[in-house]
Amino acid sequence: MKILLVEDNRTLSQWLARTLEADGYTVERAFDGVEADDLLHTEAYDLVILDLALPAMDGREVLRRLRGRHNAVPVLILTAHGGIQERVEGLDTGADDYMAKPFEVPELEARMRALVRRANQQKNPILACGGLHYDSNARVFTLAGGSLALTPREHAVLELLMMKAGKTVSKKALADSVFSMDEEVSPDAIEIYVHRLRKKLECGDAVIVTLRGLGYLLKPRHEA
Repeated sequence: MKILLVEDNRTLSQWLARTLEADGYTVERAFDGVEADDLLHTEAYDLVILDLALPAMDGREVLRRLRGRHNAVPVLILTAHGGIQERVEGLDTGADDYMAKPFEVPELEARMRALVRRANQQKNPILACGGLHYDSNARVFTLAGGSLALTPREHAVLELLMMKAGKTVSKKALADSVFSMDEEVSPDAIEIYVHRLRKKLECGDAVIVTLRGLGYLLKPRHEA
């Protein structure tokens, strides 16, 4: 899952990015509103964490422009301005949730998970595809009742396929969700991770199907 963190306090930004990365998220950072607006024009994210009091361009304007482009990426406002009026303005501008600083990381991550589930029309935190199950709260996969050992990259690829189970996910969408824009990525990287995942899923009844020219599809084996 790739997140854009928009926060001008570099100490807080670095700490929060490291914390989220340690929990398996891919995090890109912007330090002012103009930089954030530029990134949101060109990059795809699963979630945006947005401060309001930003230099160069206010966070509300970043949000207005984002929604004006009909971009529906979930946005969680994280700001020191926690008054009722600020919350109302943020939510009315198009934010999906609001947290005031200071905050607790477990609550932040719980809200992040809820927003991503909602964006993917998933109400149940336990996702299933045949005998493959994913606890989106604990962020743990199980296959046929046993835990599934995955590298961080394999986990990120399978997580997106699971969130979109039954729907085609393009190679670009997978790459955008797994890698930050600063990383050197081989054109074959996603194919390599999908190949490894197929090997690990062989003992179960969930398969990753390749749709040439379109992408990949996770579905139960009997439907493949």
